[in-house]
Parts: sequence; structure tokens; C-alpha cells
Amino acid sequence: MIDTRGYICPTPVLMVQKALKDQPATVEVLAEAGAAVENITRFAHSQGYQVSKTADGPDFKLTLTK
Repeated sequence: MIDTRGYICPTPVLMVQKALKDQPATVEVLAEAGAAVENITRFAHSQGYQVSKTADGPDFKLTLTK
């Protein structure tokens, strides 16, 4: 699981990009609500991933699946 909370964009997207190279099938990400969630989702879709979002308090858990 990648914890991107506390980072500002584009760092969360870059962290996810690196993880997708290392574990291309499924990646779980914790992200703060707002721009990070939207940017990670947009990036994942552009790479052919499905994104499942689950609220986790003020944050989100994203599951990226190819």
C-alpha cells in the first residue's frame, strides 16, 4: 500500500507511477481527499487501470486494478 497523504501534487502521482512499474496488476493507495485523488484517478485511467474509491475518514483508499 502506498501512503501519499501529506504530499502535494505531483508527488502522489509520481509515487503511484513508480508503484505501477513495480507491481503492475493491483496497487492500493491512501490519498487525501481533493486534487490527489482526482489526479491519481485520472493517471490510472490513462494507463488502463480501473479505480475503486473507498472513503477512509477524511481520506480515500484507492484500489487500482488492471
